[in-house]
Amino acid sequence: MNLPNKLTLFRVILIPFFVAILLTDCFGDNSKWAALAIFIIASLTDLMDGKIARKYNLVTNFGKFMDPLADKCLVCSAMICLVEKGRLASWIVIIIIVREFIISGFRLIASDRGIVIAASYWGKFKTTFQMVMVILLIADLQIPAVQVLTVAVTWAALILTIISLADYIWKNRNVLKEEA
Repeated sequence: MNLPNKLTLFRVILIPFFVAILLTDCFGDNSKWAALAIFIIASLTDLMDGKIARKYNLVTNFGKFMDPLADKCLVCSAMICLVEKGRLASWIVIIIIVREFIISGFRLIASDRGIVIAASYWGKFKTTFQMVMVILLIADLQIPAVQVLTVAVTWAALILTIISLADYIWKNRNVLKEEA
């Protein structure tokens, strides 16, 4: 198993620890900071694994499958925890998760037809904004300027989620056409 795949697996392994710490407050007042540190580390592995894989030609089928799945699991777990903690509206999380199901369905259909659908820049922006949103929501800083920034980033993440879905469907609409 190469380094990018190990980083992806490490990200997946961090998820239950992140969730447990965020939801249980096992470290008291420091729980949110411990959870935040784990989330940031996990997010950085996402940045690193792709760069390493492309730079050193270590792209694998396992990585193509697990990397986006690990990202979805990390971000969706975080958002569900933030709903539980009352920091994020459930309707926002529902829209984001539905988008992920739709994209996954598209990828399954495309894969069945031998088509590989690469991530778009809109999708990468969406993921970045979602991760920044989660970081700001976990930190939950009671500073007016940061609270305004958090709301703005949350709306941007939601809008980018919708734009990236529309872009994805439009660019890959041929995947849905029936075969002759």
